[in-house]
Amino acid sequence: MFAIFDSLLFTIMLVVFLGVLSQWLSWRIKLPAIVVMSVAGIIVGPVLGIIDPSQEFGDLYGPIISMAVAIILFEGSLQLDFREIRDLGKPVTRIVTVGAFIAWILGSLAAHYVAGLSLPVAFVIGGLFIVTGPTVILPLLRQAKLKPRPSKILKWEGIIVDPIGVLLALFAFQIILFFMDETVSLGSLLIFFAAAGFATLLGWGCGRGMGWMFEKGYIPEYLKSPVLFSVVLLCFTLADEVMHETGLLSVTAMGITMANMHIASIGNMRHFKENISVLLISTIFIMLTASLHIETFYEILNPAIIGYVLLMLFVVRPLSIWLSTIGTDLSLQEKALVGWIAPRGIVALTVSGYFASVLTDTGFEDAQLLTALTFALVFATVCAHGFSIGWAARRLKLANDQGPGVIVVGGNSFTNALVATLTEMKVPAVLVDSSWRKVAAARQSGLPTFHGEVLSEQTEYQLDMTPYESIIMASESDAYNSLVCSSFTPTFGIKHLYQTAPDIARDADLEGLTHSVGGRILFNNETPLQALIQRVDAGQVFRKTLLTKQFSAKEFMNEINEEDILVGLLKASGRFDPIATDSEFSLEPGDTVIRLSSALKEKEKIKQSKE
Repeated sequence: MFAIFDSLLFTIMLVVFLGVLSQWLSWRIKLPAIVVMSVAGIIVGPVLGIIDPSQEFGDLYGPIISMAVAIILFEGSLQLDFREIRDLGKPVTRIVTVGAFIAWILGSLAAHYVAGLSLPVAFVIGGLFIVTGPTVILPLLRQAKLKPRPSKILKWEGIIVDPIGVLLALFAFQIILFFMDETVSLGSLLIFFAAAGFATLLGWGCGRGMGWMFEKGYIPEYLKSPVLFSVVLLCFTLADEVMHETGLLSVTAMGITMANMHIASIGNMRHFKENISVLLISTIFIMLTASLHIETFYEILNPAIIGYVLLMLFVVRPLSIWLSTIGTDLSLQEKALVGWIAPRGIVALTVSGYFASVLTDTGFEDAQLLTALTFALVFATVCAHGFSIGWAARRLKLANDQGPGVIVVGGNSFTNALVATLTEMKVPAVLVDSSWRKVAAARQSGLPTFHGEVLSEQTEYQLDMTPYESIIMASESDAYNSLVCSSFTPTFGIKHLYQTAPDIARDADLEGLTHSVGGRILFNNETPLQALIQRVDAGQVFRKTLLTKQFSAKEFMNEINEEDILVGLLKASGRFDPIATDSEFSLEPGDTVIRLSSALKEKEKIKQSKE
């Protein structure tokens, strides 16, 4: 039907295009990205039959998937800095050890007694199904905006249990061979443990070696990312050649090692690595789901498979988390959320295919059911947890449910008054400055503050930036304002970075600076920070006016003084938008306009007194 598109080039193009399009659609329509990607892959694959990546890529299909998973897992493990979980070490350790073991045993028993798998096959797949992984957890966490504690737990668990689950499945498979194959001896089991140890040491060695070369400057900046990724693939391949699937353990060990060496240049490459990871996750999900066959969906309707999935969702996962976190400081709400969220993803899909093949070759005919069973669990958990994580977090009061907040950098009378106004209007706001004197002055006024350098790595761990969507730079140094805005562009996006107008009269060299670097200029080009400070010191204040059907935007614009400065809009939804020189906005009933003003006209005084 679609023979005209029967080329590998077209398949590659369509996979990449659909992956990125799915990410964009999920952002626009507020749906979990992994759900959109899965649906897109199913439509172009088994439903319409446009592509079948597993056939069209041929022998390259498996290695491409494996290398992509290795890079994704490495990128995720680079975020596992032990400083991040100083107060969560005990629950995280319990979940990835005791919790993983309980989930393995319970999941294996469920696979045997409910799904009807033989015990050997059940224990292999039970070990594999403890994995969640960065391919599914990290996109959900970015979307859900959880509070720091549950977010960190889910992230650490998802990345660490990926190789643990694969190792458990491999261990169960080795035990099966030991008892069933007379040619397999105790030495084979010892080789398995030796291979796991080798993979860990290899990852640690590669991580230490790369970190040392980065710190000593033996690799130029423009080659750091290519060299790093080539070493990741080398580390993965060497370990995987020694024993299949131990490469995941190796790259995880490498990433954690480098993350805790605190190398400055790793932070500089972070956004490039994140972009690569997003692209790989998008394309791999499309490839996997597009490679399924329509018969798999018929098998999924098997009542035994449906019963197994429901048991994994509502019994095995919650019970393993509750039992493993007894005696920790996790609240009931945190246990409930972590016990519910456990989407399975790429690792489960790819590795289950390997085990389905080797178990069938060993003589277990029921292993042919693993593909349908795995996809049923993956798709059910991706949909159930993807759609419910935000709702569950809000119900359990573990989500940052306030409107998007603002970080204001620079302590002075203008920023103090601005933060006070935003706080009064229930907009999350915090004043940040490296000067203790300036922070202390704001803190004495009861304002939310943070003492530290906003560009410091320590600030990333001490100041939770999850509630904040925008940064307003209002320090006395125009060059510093531009530097901070440029540094945070990959994280916040240029749309949400603002800075006060440069003081051209004071330093004419800055005239063209913010046209090429920095953030959006606040208010107008003629009012630098010093002019704003002088206005506040002279007695001007921030006025708030609520627009209604009776008092429209037109009436408001007629009432304001010419010297007033429009500062921002608080939308009815709770979003605060600062007004910049390039802002395009419309005033609607329900909006609250904030302006810096010296006085109110009599008619507006009457209007505000009525409000």
